[in-house]
Amino acid sequence: MDQQRYLKPEVIQTIKRLDLKAQFIVKGFIHGLHASPLHGFSVEFSEHRKYTQGDDPADIDWLVYAKTEKYYVKKYEAETNLLGYLVVDTSQSMGYTYRQEMTKFDYSICLAAALAYLMIHQQDPVGLVTFDETIKQSLKPQSRRNQLGTILSVLSKLQPTGQTNIAAALTQLSAMLKRQSLVMVFSDLLGDADTILGALHRLRHSGHDVILFHVLDEAEVKFPFHGRIELLDPESGTKIPGNADALKQHYLEELESFRSRFRKDCFQSRIDYVELDTSVPFDKALVEYLVRRSGRR
Repeated sequence: MDQQRYLKPEVIQTIKRLDLKAQFIVKGFIHGLHASPLHGFSVEFSEHRKYTQGDDPADIDWLVYAKTEKYYVKKYEAETNLLGYLVVDTSQSMGYTYRQEMTKFDYSICLAAALAYLMIHQQDPVGLVTFDETIKQSLKPQSRRNQLGTILSVLSKLQPTGQTNIAAALTQLSAMLKRQSLVMVFSDLLGDADTILGALHRLRHSGHDVILFHVLDEAEVKFPFHGRIELLDPESGTKIPGNADALKQHYLEELESFRSRFRKDCFQSRIDYVELDTSVPFDKALVEYLVRRSGRR
């Protein structure tokens, strides 16, 4: 798979247009995150400087005064940048598409690239984590301009393959994170809802801000099939024959029940749950989400 697939001119132009269209929204969105408990979470000692009128006397370093008989204050540097992680499901089911140009994996990558672009333009470090049954690769968050290319370079070498264990991967991620972060998960969530939600709750309760992008193919959402069909589980290889017309109503009810469960539980845990399907242009989907989130904040 060629990296240029995700850096083709129309994708780059879409991301640039997204930045222009949503600039005021994104600034409010990022500002809202910075104003959260993440702001000033970690403060590191930087250096001394001479005391000047208006400085807080409590910051005077009296040990330095004892040696020099001069007033110096400790200068601190607050780590206020938002630390972001793009967490991408690379299991085989993510490689599915019925009639859309993009698979769920391609769609997730372009969406992740747009968010990385926006965060880097806000000078916020963003990194990458890929997983199937476990975490496969991770890139340390950076705010350098070439970080987007580095992220896409890693993703371009991947093929969606194997089975997935979302809950195990997210639990592993939670143990890895040392600072409160913005965790952006891209997955089709094909797994047990209870264990997945449990892992998401653990991330949230550890103080991380979590956004869950539930990416499905258009066909998985609308079930546009008729007559005799054979459904294939891409991860297990299991085949299920059936009649599409007879199955459709039951399938759509089960899908709505599954999504409704995530909506309710994520809302209660203050996790952003974003429902997407590959028929919606990713830039349009992202702008609509940012508008909703900005409005809530």
